[in-house]
Amino acid sequence: MEEFAALLDALVYTTSRNRKLALIAAYLRSQPDPDRGWALAALTDGLDFPAVKSSTIRNLMMERVDPLLWALSRDFVGDTAETASLLWPEPADAAPQGDLSVAEVVERLSALTRTTAPKELPGLLDRMDANGRYALIKLATGGMRVGVSARLAKTAFAQAFDVAVEEVEEYWHALAPPYAELFAWAANGAPPPDLAGVPRFRPFMLAHPLEDGEVDLKDYAAEWKWDGIRVQLVRAGGETRVYSRSGDDISASFPELLTVLPMDAVLDGELLVRGTAQGGEAGGAASFNALQQRLGRKTVSGKMLKEAPAFVRLYDVLLLDGTDWRDHPWKSRRATLEALMPRLPASHFDLSALVEAEDFAALAAIRDTARDEAIEGLMLKHRDSPYVAGRKVALWYKWKRDPLLIDCVVMYAQRGSGKRSSFHSDFTFGCWDGDPDSGAELLPVGKAYTGFTDAELKQLDKFVRQNTLNRFGPVREVKRELVFEVAFDSVHTSKRHKSGLAMRFPRIHRIRWDKPAHEADRIEALRALIKD
Repeated sequence: MEEFAALLDALVYTTSRNRKLALIAAYLRSQPDPDRGWALAALTDGLDFPAVKSSTIRNLMMERVDPLLWALSRDFVGDTAETASLLWPEPADAAPQGDLSVAEVVERLSALTRTTAPKELPGLLDRMDANGRYALIKLATGGMRVGVSARLAKTAFAQAFDVAVEEVEEYWHALAPPYAELFAWAANGAPPPDLAGVPRFRPFMLAHPLEDGEVDLKDYAAEWKWDGIRVQLVRAGGETRVYSRSGDDISASFPELLTVLPMDAVLDGELLVRGTAQGGEAGGAASFNALQQRLGRKTVSGKMLKEAPAFVRLYDVLLLDGTDWRDHPWKSRRATLEALMPRLPASHFDLSALVEAEDFAALAAIRDTARDEAIEGLMLKHRDSPYVAGRKVALWYKWKRDPLLIDCVVMYAQRGSGKRSSFHSDFTFGCWDGDPDSGAELLPVGKAYTGFTDAELKQLDKFVRQNTLNRFGPVREVKRELVFEVAFDSVHTSKRHKSGLAMRFPRIHRIRWDKPAHEADRIEALRALIKD
């Protein structure tokens, strides 16, 4: 664990992407199997120890140090693992016990239950120094927060052993930690993992945002950007799986899609549920809010299957009947997909239609109708583009509809985490439930922690400290004086919120230091935007 702890410590204090890559690559080359595989899984959020939660660590700490000291320290530091690792009392009989390997720690954490965790964890923490305790708690509770994305960790793996990151992505989602086959291939020269007949995930091709500018429609095709979730439907070896954009297997949530693909294929599309909110009757799709009711479910009731049946609106074909189409141009893949449609059941598949326009100005006018149709916007795809993993310049663009804007009043603030742990950066805001001059109350409508500069963050933190009314643990209630102009994509009904509303992707667009709070918007303005 000492080497893994040293790696995490170095990553926390390194902002350079290249330096992070070098640190991870050096660790992977120097450590034995299976330690490096477990470490790689931890960096990519591939481990889960359900017996250990942040509350487990918090309870252990409050048994050993003054609860007020713990609360104040946690509030100041902003990170549970770091606070606990520094405050954990050294055992009186701290006899050397030798370093544990990452594999040994993973084995012990895997064996814990909710009952045994509070009894077993102290023994592990007692035999480590502060760095080791920090690494152990991060490993156990998940969410490393050391500035390393899953993609960056995979890139570091590829650089460590001089293999293509695209190949790593190809194998990654079909293998399980500690990735013995992956290391055997990349580090030791063994044959690539044998995944024949396995319905495995392939990395998605992604799009760059279309900023200021336009494209030539002779070179680019346009289609609607539907508001569902991007999925990959894979059939191989007699089995079908549904993968999300991040490669998560979500098949259990959509069992009606697992028996309807009649041939071996890898298809790219938008997962939707039947309805009329998007594109009206012709669109045939419900709002994202309707789809969200089915996401993350391990079992789906017959009632839900009947009331919100899922289907896939197809965008692209990667593999079909043993042929890999990814190196072929988009126009050829599109023709192949169109020819495939009669072989697929219309109850569960349809084709994302192309949007025809005489020129870019006409296309812009069509895009302006996207909000009325509850559609996210447009996709622009180069007619000669191959299907390549990730974002490649000038191949695909997403041209999303402009965000909605509304003025809200800041109600609560909370400190952030990581480099923001000393600043109040997470804000809850609300709208007036009626006329504020007649005594109407503010109802929370959203929460955001992005959209401001570092200089503005310091100003906001100062405002929070100088205008605090009450404290509720790490949350501060502030005077109802500051207005945010909030950007968001859509708003939906919600039974979980007092306002009855939930914003989608809210972010702070502008800080309205100049605007009186009573001039902020009312709940009725948000309700008028609902497209459910």
